Amino acid sequence: MQNLPWYVTPQKLQHFINEAINEDIGSGDHTSLASIPENTEGKAKIIFKDNGIVAGIELAKVIFNTFDSNLKFEFYKNDGDYCKNGDVIGRVTGKTYQLLTSERLVLNCMQRMSGIATETNDYYKLISHTKAKLLDTRKTTPNFRMLEKWAVLIGGGVNHRYGLFDMILIKDNHVDFAGGIKNAVNLSNNYLKNNCLDLKIIVEVRSIIELKDLLECKNIYRVLLDNMTNEMLKECVKLVNNKFLTEASGGVSKETIKEIAETGVDFISVGKLTHSVKSMDISMKAEK
Repeated sequence: MQNLPWYVTPQKLQHFINEAINEDIGSGDHTSLASIPENTEGKAKIIFKDNGIVAGIELAKVIFNTFDSNLKFEFYKNDGDYCKNGDVIGRVTGKTYQLLTSERLVLNCMQRMSGIATETNDYYKLISHTKAKLLDTRKTTPNFRMLEKWAVLIGGGVNHRYGLFDMILIKDNHVDFAGGIKNAVNLSNNYLKNNCLDLKIIVEVRSIIELKDLLECKNIYRVLLDNMTNEMLKECVKLVNNKFLTEASGGVSKETIKEIAETGVDFISVGKLTHSVKSMDISMKAEK
């Protein structure tokens, strides 16, 4: 596996797969054990039953190998390829029990990841004529974030911070609890210095007034412009004047993202990429 994002490691993948196997199989797939003679060999095809971007193929290979290193698989598509309804995207052969027990985990992951990659690609194409980059958020499924953010990359998006640990993101509640933007930023800079941390600082602003306060602060990487009209976004981009990067956020949809991108912002974050996406329909069928 090559060109993986930094947060997808063999160890983390294996941990995820082991936990998922334990959740689904437990003491054994008793239906398959009961109805399929031991050592029976079989072959199955994987069918894409939607139109969209496929994702999770590299993960599927690891899952198959985890179940049985003797399983033989061949995929005809790569992560990020466009697939049509009815496309046979791969085949796997080996012990029938292992085919049946691995089926649901492979399909669940690929269906979810393909749905996210397809949704991301739809948004991406709407803004590809601008400089704006499409960001995901932390609005992810618990314990599935690694795969969801990986799918965003496959679809053409860019990952925001991975979690609470790899970036300072001062949002509205932080500002209010800290007593204002300047206090929140100053405290954050002191915290980073005192703890010898090298983390980028992003600050959310809700108004032009808050942005002007932020412009007086130091060590800002990006400003998050929350729920602003396009006219306000244009004004904010002009005020920032490349002092730091700009990000539009809040209520972004396929109907609005093109005009938002054309305001000149550097990034647009979209929670819908992961929190309410429709999974693609993918199935695995036995072949005689």
